[in-house]
Amino acid sequence: MTYGSGAGSAHFDVIIIGGGIAGLTAATVLGRARRRVCVIDAGRPRNAPADHVHGFPSRDGVPPRELLRLCRVDLERYDVDIIDAEATALTPDRRVELADGRVLHGRHVVVATGLRDVPPEITGAPERWGRDLLQCPYCHGWEVAERPLAVLASGPSSVQQAFLVRTFSDEVTLICGKDMELTGDDARALAAMGITVVHGTAAELQVRDDAVAAVVLADGRRVPCRAVFCEPGAAVDPLLAEVPGLSRDADGCLETDDAGRTGADRIWAVGNVTDPSSQVVAAAGDAYRLAVALNAELLQEDVAAAVRTAGAEAPPQFSAGEPAAANL
Repeated sequence: MTYGSGAGSAHFDVIIIGGGIAGLTAATVLGRARRRVCVIDAGRPRNAPADHVHGFPSRDGVPPRELLRLCRVDLERYDVDIIDAEATALTPDRRVELADGRVLHGRHVVVATGLRDVPPEITGAPERWGRDLLQCPYCHGWEVAERPLAVLASGPSSVQQAFLVRTFSDEVTLICGKDMELTGDDARALAAMGITVVHGTAAELQVRDDAVAAVVLADGRRVPCRAVFCEPGAAVDPLLAEVPGLSRDADGCLETDDAGRTGADRIWAVGNVTDPSSQVVAAAGDAYRLAVALNAELLQEDVAAAVRTAGAEAPPQFSAGEPAAANL
């Protein structure tokens, strides 16, 4: 179902900010637990530029937005509202403000806003991102196999990325800018794997017939290729910077415990907002575990409230851990 438009406020057991695979998976588990749930979706999934999702059982090759549409259809039978709007503020007392003026209140909040990839600063990069300027060989390597490929080096991990890309093509070139220095061991390993190393600054993606044809270096040299791999930067939702207790790691993503709890009271986080490398299927699994742990805390709160109402001295304690069965 979809929450109505207009000013006002509403209360939920759980508010989930983010309608990607992590947010919708958590909503499904909590909805099946008969919790009152609201999903706020700004409609900007990280994988929107990609043509297909891969590695998700039974949905390999499905377009990203189609996968999310199917997830929404699954939610229609549960007590889950979906609001297609942007969350503009999150307060420590779990009040969520929307761009249209509505204010929502949650007993708990799950941040599943993902992140925004920041492509390298070279001409043509934004237009080719997710098409033939790529990040993940597991996601896109099969589709560009047996073609000339390039890797833009941005740090030590780029060498490992080049090795992985090499498993898809015999023609791989690692482009190392002025700030990228290879160790002797790396240089020998790259040569042994048949990976060409070119030193120079990538300046432009040359496109012909709506496809990458080469990486043009600042000095005018061209590295012919049909797809380019790189490690993009990452940016998380700026609204998270205003919430006390939400700490960041070196990648700028939110830090959580193993269950998904942040340092802020009853605010949780899951998906790419906590791990830039999490694939779709992994984000769904993490969201399932988070939802189980969160529902256990809701139940503990419910029991405590019932005991207080009944006038008993103390509520019983129980574990808020994983479910007893693995196939719930």
